[in-house]
Amino acid sequence: MTVSVHVSQGAQTAVEQLVPGLVDDLVASRVTAADSDLWGADASAEASVRLAWVDAVSNSRPLVAEIVALRDDLRARGIDRIVLAGMGGSSLAPEVIANTAGVPLTILDSTAPAQVLRAIDEGLARTALVVSSKSGSTIETDSQRRAFEAAFSDLGIDSAERIIVVTDPGSPLEASARDAGYRVFTSDPNVGGRYSALTAFGLVPAGLAGADIDELLDEAEASLLQFAVDSPENPALRLAAAIVGTEPRRDKLGLISDGTHIEGLPDWIEQLIAESTGKAGTGILPVVMLPVSPEVESRPADLQLVRLVDDAAEFHLRHHGEILVSGTLGAQFLLWEYATAIAGRLLGINPFDQPDVEAAKTAARGLLDARPEATTAAFVESGIEVRASDPALLGSGTLAGVLDALWARLGPDGYVAIQAYVDRTEMPQLQGLREMVAADSGRPTTFGWGPRFLHSTGQYHKGGPAQGVFLQITERTDVDLEIPGRPFTFGQLIEAQAAGDAAVLAGLGRPVVTLTITDAVDDVLALFEAAQ
Repeated sequence: MTVSVHVSQGAQTAVEQLVPGLVDDLVASRVTAADSDLWGADASAEASVRLAWVDAVSNSRPLVAEIVALRDDLRARGIDRIVLAGMGGSSLAPEVIANTAGVPLTILDSTAPAQVLRAIDEGLARTALVVSSKSGSTIETDSQRRAFEAAFSDLGIDSAERIIVVTDPGSPLEASARDAGYRVFTSDPNVGGRYSALTAFGLVPAGLAGADIDELLDEAEASLLQFAVDSPENPALRLAAAIVGTEPRRDKLGLISDGTHIEGLPDWIEQLIAESTGKAGTGILPVVMLPVSPEVESRPADLQLVRLVDDAAEFHLRHHGEILVSGTLGAQFLLWEYATAIAGRLLGINPFDQPDVEAAKTAARGLLDARPEATTAAFVESGIEVRASDPALLGSGTLAGVLDALWARLGPDGYVAIQAYVDRTEMPQLQGLREMVAADSGRPTTFGWGPRFLHSTGQYHKGGPAQGVFLQITERTDVDLEIPGRPFTFGQLIEAQAAGDAAVLAGLGRPVVTLTITDAVDDVLALFEAAQ
């Protein structure tokens, strides 16, 4: 057995009630057979072009030799640093693969100008860039590619020797990349980005960085029969039932890594589940936690904990009421993909579309075109500029008071979403704010680096239940970087992305507080103090 899912208490009851029906309906084998009718008539057309991930292991095998040969060629030429420009599933899966393998892979999934500059400046002479975009038109990835092309040119380096492209066949990016002489890997277009871990999108960057991608596919292949069989013991059926079937339903899913050898898997699971289920006013909100997070102790009634461990059979004696999952990385990619797709059937939604993601992109494009004057801060405290979507949130005139007013908007089933549009390589400590806000607000709290989260949890924020309150953190910095061929800079782009998403959320009636920091050290400390 390569995967184990252990359930108890409410999750076990859900499994006992729902899994027999899933077995009778042959759900597991029908997913494996790419039966697009499983999710209803409205979803059938989309599902018919989104289920090729079930064959990703066999379809990806021929890629391994090509990737290894390219890696060897790059290293022979002294190119041993791999930077990945990609968003959402295109960056999160290779990040998990590389971190678990212990190989260096620089992830560039931001438009923060200082973060882009750092990715360029740290060893450009020995760097290759992987540009990953299914559509080929992702604005973040396109902008990053342009910046690297200019930087390579400045050093007299031929970009055709350093840029590798992963995209769908027939995309605008494929055409332009081939014209430029770049090495191109195309992936199956019938696999959605968040389900693409075992395709070229996951394998090319991680393999070039040095991960053993052949072994990863072996791990996945060894688990295939477990997920395909219509049996009550199928771990994907059990996991799907456990995460959506509790009564009353626990629509917050706490994800905890606790002793597992896999590094960073909760972040990948978060984007998979949030973007797949958060729509039509329903969904499951993944919340990435630590083993000692406040929610683990307080156990809100609408929170189901999932603990990723090395041996679920051993850990179950100490963690009653939790879902325990163990298994190899390749197997877990497939487990969660199957379980998420099946959860979509149980929820009555299409797990393969993302109807609300485009709204924030459209708003950002509008702001880049119009370039409105920045709104004046309501007040400034300790160098932090304070703004809010609703003036009533600002009545206290203090930072701590504004946060308390935001928490007061939380209902008994509410959640807080922290969205940090900053250079995360400069301010990694900001992620610790999640723990403080969860304790101070008393509710499950998510943390997302912007604009990365727009390609994952951003769908849930706008399409899921109207339960959230939103704390946006932006930065004002003198550092900026031109985007060659574009009439805006990276600084203007990330500002427009933050403002655009805030406007969409506010238009949906979601309360938003925006805090702009001007000093990466002093202001973060002041923010931590206010959130205590």
